[in-house]
Amino acid sequence: MNIPVVDLNYFIKGTNTEKVQFAASLGKAFEEVGFVSVKNHGIPEDLINNLYATVKSFFSLPESDKRSYEIPGLAGQRGYTSFGKEHAKGSDAPDLKEFFQYGQIIEEGIVSPEAYPDNVKVSSPEDFNILFHQAYRAFEVSGAALLSAIAIHLQLGESYFDEHIHLGNSILRAIHYPPILHEPKSAIRAEQHEDINLITLLVGASADGLEILSKEGDWLPVKAGPGEIVVNVGDMLQRLTNDRLKSTTHRVVNPPREMWNSSRFSIPFFLHPRSNMSLACLPSCISDKYPKLYEDYTAGYYLDERLREIGLKK
Repeated sequence: MNIPVVDLNYFIKGTNTEKVQFAASLGKAFEEVGFVSVKNHGIPEDLINNLYATVKSFFSLPESDKRSYEIPGLAGQRGYTSFGKEHAKGSDAPDLKEFFQYGQIIEEGIVSPEAYPDNVKVSSPEDFNILFHQAYRAFEVSGAALLSAIAIHLQLGESYFDEHIHLGNSILRAIHYPPILHEPKSAIRAEQHEDINLITLLVGASADGLEILSKEGDWLPVKAGPGEIVVNVGDMLQRLTNDRLKSTTHRVVNPPREMWNSSRFSIPFFLHPRSNMSLACLPSCISDKYPKLYEDYTAGYYLDERLREIGLKK
């Protein structure tokens, strides 16, 4: 599927008119499709390439080495999560993946509005920790710019999200879908789902497989063009906008049988606000035609609920 393409340079470096036009294009894409491809996103290509190389090295480690980074009690929010632990909401079959999650870093001397678990430090590959740190910060910058554009589109003021995402609870996840060794009972690599967060930024993927569900009920393959990232709306932003912006259902399907012996790697950044952000539907998104659809949750309450629904938290 040819999802809409936008150029972030028009927002970062453009005139006021170009910024407004960018915001309108992004908002239209998120209202109609829920997915967009972004050019000139600001995440350096060499950082992306080095990160993918390091992620592939990590997942090639012996199982016992990887499991040493799986920490009970963290609900998969930091460190390694072994194969078959997570499933989509409403599905009993575990996804065919393992993953590593890296979260917010509070620099020394900075007062944080909330406490986060420490990130799990990896000893090998030796550049793993620094690359994840660099990528996390780069994703934060690009994600903040995109949310500023969304705020303009919603007529909230460009800085609306700033206080909510500053030192927010975002997650950088590296995913490995291993080779398929036998006929899966019922699962695909990632069953259909919607993301939990505000927006997701997905940089590259080592193989095809991502599909989105169209309004007509058809599954359509999606892949960003060279140098682009795919960005989609998450459930938190959908709740906030009373379904004005769409959290599109998507999945990762298994490859053709002749390619079952190949792995797939993917690195999404799930942009979360701080846990005290209210997700109460914006008054401007509620009307007689569009009545309020959701209860007033905070982001932290909603995240906790969803982690239980997908099997990561008991």
